[in-house]
Amino acid sequence: MESLDFSGKVVIITGGTKGIGRVLCERFLGLGAEVLTCGRNEPESLPESNGRVAAFVACDIRDPEAVGALVDEAERRWGRLDVVINNAGGSPNADAATASPRFSESIIRLNLLAPLHLAQRANLTMQQQPEGGTIINIASVSGQRPSPGTAAYGAAKAGLLNLTQSLAVEWAPKVRVNAVTCGLIETEQAELHYGDAEGVAAVANTVPLGRMGTPRDIADACVFLASPYSSYMSGGSILLHGGGERPAFLEAANASHS
Repeated sequence: MESLDFSGKVVIITGGTKGIGRVLCERFLGLGAEVLTCGRNEPESLPESNGRVAAFVACDIRDPEAVGALVDEAERRWGRLDVVINNAGGSPNADAATASPRFSESIIRLNLLAPLHLAQRANLTMQQQPEGGTIINIASVSGQRPSPGTAAYGAAKAGLLNLTQSLAVEWAPKVRVNAVTCGLIETEQAELHYGDAEGVAAVANTVPLGRMGTPRDIADACVFLASPYSSYMSGGSILLHGGGERPAFLEAANASHS
């Protein structure tokens, strides 16, 4: 479709060398965009699609100066910046009662402050462009419900959703800011979170749509948010969770129904 042709557009995707981020890079490359991604270490291979390969910059996105250099590189290469996807994030499991202050601060820095710093720097460029630009934050249902075992992560993702709304108001009309709020997503590391194949299947069966989401599902949502089809959407979030989670009380209730 003509409006999904990203030829001539420049997209920055953080954490794009593996998992969800890699699929995001491949999707936008396939639609004609110039893609710049980053990670702390250069990978063995870079995302590619239809013979086109993403550019890479070694960057710790928790460092504001490194984030500035990332945007500078996009401008140096292509002279513009159209889309930023704050994808990098995550957290290992940690008991909130014993997690160290240093650990909690690092999780909030990665999942909330890093997206803010990149958004700020990207906005400087986008505001100067006639077409403005689009910023997309990858959020999580952990920011909308209790997140036991990843309390700091859930709090950071809740902050990211509020940040999305605030920046959308401050930076309009040139820059649109939206989020994709992800539920259970099956990646190549799914077994680390859900157990073996049987465990993954059991978790998938708890989702009303009968499966976990895929990185491609997230990529499709990001393509929509970056496209003209979402031109009147800003400060919003696409809730991508397959129908959500069945309320726990329903399994415990023993009321009879005719």
